[in-house]
Amino acid sequence: MSLSIQTQVPSRAAPNPTARVEDMEALLQKHCPLSEPAFSVLLAHSRAVAALAARLARQEGLSDAGAALVEEAALVHDIGIFATRAPSLGCHGAEPYYRHGVLGAKILATEGLPEHARVCERHVGTGISRRESRSRGLDLPDRDLVPVTLPEILVCFADKFFSKNNGETPNMKTEEEILISLAPFGPGQVENMKAWLARFGDPGRNKTSTDT
Repeated sequence: MSLSIQTQVPSRAAPNPTARVEDMEALLQKHCPLSEPAFSVLLAHSRAVAALAARLARQEGLSDAGAALVEEAALVHDIGIFATRAPSLGCHGAEPYYRHGVLGAKILATEGLPEHARVCERHVGTGISRRESRSRGLDLPDRDLVPVTLPEILVCFADKFFSKNNGETPNMKTEEEILISLAPFGPGQVENMKAWLARFGDPGRNKTSTDT
């Protein structure tokens, strides 16, 4: 599965023009009421992904609106995990973990955030195509759930560099660690990540002392 990049940022369809970065953590608390320390781990992961995604957005020359979308969506990309079965993450819901993207997308759509919802539903792995979903027998909508726009891709890419089991200060994964973690899910996942690494570089290696 090879993913192309659409560099344009889609126009903000309707809904909630007052969304701000500072509102995103409030949404997490509202819809993902995990007990401690699980919520702190989720929040630390989300902040780490948002910081990296925002840096990449600046690197790629996105507009202010595009960069804001990237940072906001990164903060809530895992908002659906509360409803999944992932005891190691403090999640004791009924849904399989791979569905947290589509579950989170529904939440964000109801909050009037359709673009954030699309980022959310397309960030699992390096995206899950209709063909892959069918071949693996996954309980997902019968359509491609792969990142297409640059904001969608940047959040998905940044997410792969941080786990949610390293305490409240996530460490950045190496390129090798990421590729190994994706390998069990098929060569397409690895190929997508390699293509993004070639496009954006390895953030761990490229980070300078002036980055925040």
